[in-house]
Amino acid sequence: MTGRSILVVVHTGRRAAVGAARELANRLAERGIEVLALDTEAPSLQCDGVRVIDAAAALDGVELVVALGGDGTLLRAAELARPAGTPLLGVNLGHVGFLAEVDRSDLEMTIERIMDSTYDVEERMTLDLVIIRDGQEVGRNWALNDVTVEKASRQRMLDVVVEVDGRPLSRWGGDGIVCATPTGSTAYAFSAGGPVVWPSVQAMLVVPLSAHALFARPLVISPDSCVAIELLSEPGAGVVFCDGRRTIDVAPHDRVEVRRGHAPVRLVRLRSAPFTDRLVEKFRLPVRGWRGRLEDD
Repeated sequence: MTGRSILVVVHTGRRAAVGAARELANRLAERGIEVLALDTEAPSLQCDGVRVIDAAAALDGVELVVALGGDGTLLRAAELARPAGTPLLGVNLGHVGFLAEVDRSDLEMTIERIMDSTYDVEERMTLDLVIIRDGQEVGRNWALNDVTVEKASRQRMLDVVVEVDGRPLSRWGGDGIVCATPTGSTAYAFSAGGPVVWPSVQAMLVVPLSAHALFARPLVISPDSCVAIELLSEPGAGVVFCDGRRTIDVAPHDRVEVRRGHAPVRLVRLRSAPFTDRLVEKFRLPVRGWRGRLEDD
């Protein structure tokens, strides 16, 4: 054995993802790398020699987490990888898969790069949030993509006041507010009309959702700012979503504070292609006719 171990996280509801995960696990095991799998997913892999762990287990000493599925699978895997600072590699077997680094067709190359440890790791900014009620903290969580404060009832608007760095900015009535990282700028914030922010830019986005106000434009603010969202609506009218996965109910007069996360998510990069190429590829942007810069004679 090499003393190396890798956790495989897979979308068990997708046959292609399970098949790719099984191939990855078998190939790594053949090369002497210990393969770990979650207790809820190991039966689907049907691989001999896989060490089964609980989702609550610490990943100290694990070299890499490989997520096979879509962006939802990678966000789930990030919840496991972030506490230990373990690098996370996404293999896309979903639809757009914007967070994933490679597709199913790149699996052979991916295995070789893992074996040779020839990959780069970049840190992605996260968000931490705290919910305060009557001066007391009642909830805490984090997000890689976005924190959204939304109305809990379709029939009602959510009435909020937004504060930036201790000063009130505006009061909005609408569907809610999205606070996003640059990584999350291509997710919910993008669908809500927010700008695409290159991952190398350190910033936080604030995007109102269907706000009934003259001033309701997306904002790009300092990554060191604190955004506070105070609820003014009727009881039971609000809910906080973290990456669309984890929810916390909020009550009238609750205060949701969002800051830069204390710990980043470390994403594995196997390719050196610029972010522009990723945008063109994932969103199938029309670039026909581009000639590029002409060289001087």
